[in-house]
Amino acid sequence: MAEALAAPAPASAPLQKLDAAVIAPRPARRYRAAAFQVYVLCAAVAFVTLAVIAHSVAYFPIDLAITHAVQSYHGAAFDRLMYGISWTGFMPQVDVLAAVAILLLFALGLKWEAVAALFATAGVGVGTLVKLVVYRPRPSADVVHVLKQLPSSGFPSGHVLEATAFCGFLAFLGYSLLKPGLLRSTLLVAVGTFILLMGLSRIYEGQHWFSDVMGAYLFGSLWLALTIKVYRWGKPRFFVHQPVAPEIPAAPAVAPAA
Repeated sequence: MAEALAAPAPASAPLQKLDAAVIAPRPARRYRAAAFQVYVLCAAVAFVTLAVIAHSVAYFPIDLAITHAVQSYHGAAFDRLMYGISWTGFMPQVDVLAAVAILLLFALGLKWEAVAALFATAGVGVGTLVKLVVYRPRPSADVVHVLKQLPSSGFPSGHVLEATAFCGFLAFLGYSLLKPGLLRSTLLVAVGTFILLMGLSRIYEGQHWFSDVMGAYLFGSLWLALTIKVYRWGKPRFFVHQPVAPEIPAAPAVAPAA
């Protein structure tokens, strides 16, 4: 995999200056930065609004309608897929999988990337505090099928939050550090599909409402944005001499221009 990583910038070139072939034109970068800032603002407002309402509303009519629609299909392969996806988000396996990914990054020489990935996992801790404040009940077996009743609050979904923040950051690294090609495209599609299926699986198992999942996607994307910000802030300050990918990666569409 190390061979697929984008070649580092020449030692004589300034760290802040990358090959023009991989940097978007200045107007495009300004547009991306503006779009990113608008999204962050809108996502933050939407999440806070949804959290406030969820504190006093057990579920919305659309929550019930979507759960009934999702649970109406019971194919054996679909069952296994949903249970398997959801299983990866429970402890201890979620901690083990995250630790393996972080250690793999470190072993590949991507030390600051590993540190930033560890920061991405902290979003779940903040999400747990939000759960305690909102304290919204999970779906009841009286109204939908519930695979197993869980005792904790339902808003936002911790499974979806971690998948969005942590796996989303891995996708960002793949986009930033891998050369364009089949490997990078496959990684991005696989991670994106996993993140989407995680939300679907939580609804299918009756352990979260649609609004719990959407709240997690919103908060997870905000934590992902913060993680990318921390990563890009720290890369030129702490780990510019690491043996693999020492240069500052070009900002993708979802990251603000430096």
